[in-house]
Amino acid sequence: MWIYRTATTVIASDGSRVADLGDVDWDELLHRPGLRAWLVEQMIGAPTGAAVGDDNLLAPVGRQEVWCAGVTYYRSRAARMEESADGGDVYDRVYEAERPELFFKATAPRVVAHRQPIRVRRDSTWSVPEAELVLVIDADANIIGYTVGNDVSARDIEGANPLYLPQAKVYDQACAVGPGIYLPEEALADDTTIRLRISRGDTVVFEGESSVAQIKRPFESLVEYLYRDNSFPAGCLLMTGTGIIPPDDFSLEDGDMVRIDIDQVGRLENPVVKASGE
Repeated sequence: MWIYRTATTVIASDGSRVADLGDVDWDELLHRPGLRAWLVEQMIGAPTGAAVGDDNLLAPVGRQEVWCAGVTYYRSRAARMEESADGGDVYDRVYEAERPELFFKATAPRVVAHRQPIRVRRDSTWSVPEAELVLVIDADANIIGYTVGNDVSARDIEGANPLYLPQAKVYDQACAVGPGIYLPEEALADDTTIRLRISRGDTVVFEGESSVAQIKRPFESLVEYLYRDNSFPAGCLLMTGTGIIPPDDFSLEDGDMVRIDIDQVGRLENPVVKASGE
């Protein structure tokens, strides 16, 4: 089961039928008891063969904040050590530590939707997309669903000094989420594959894949640390890190197209724009 936001309505789909739920409050919907069972009921009588048009979808974010967990994959640990000007042993230590790296990424106004442009900041010469599975969490720290995320990152800025991480990660159009929220009957399978493809014109300039099984930390542990002494009245979206790292000589360019596919969860596509300098 999937749910999607548009400017005027919320749409539910079971993969073969589509139901228009009307102008429901998104934040209240995510906290509706027995949400998936209720959505199944809404499918009764819905037309078959219908498809969800993705040209006017909004990001599936209402009053939720978007946070990130970092260094959850061994490949991410290695890449961040390589990019760091001081050798990056801080990333090695956090990879082995009990406490995860967690950081704020975006509020709703900074989040872009499926097919909306992501941006490379004007003072970066080495920026990459980060393809990530995103947990959708309610106010009581329950994982209720999943979506696709792109944690656009300026690797040169973060690599210069770990204290620059907020500038490398948090800026306008640096966070893409969507296209909708996947609400499965059971937790996502460990062999769920995450795929990243970057196109430049008609040429694929990078592609790679990883799987949920390569994430070191249990999702429940990430959520527990995030919600320690922190409240999220409308819930929260948590990106779970990336295991797909483009080579060091690659950087996003204006006009690139980034596509992220996650089995069952969905496909997120975003064109790239490069901010102009002053």
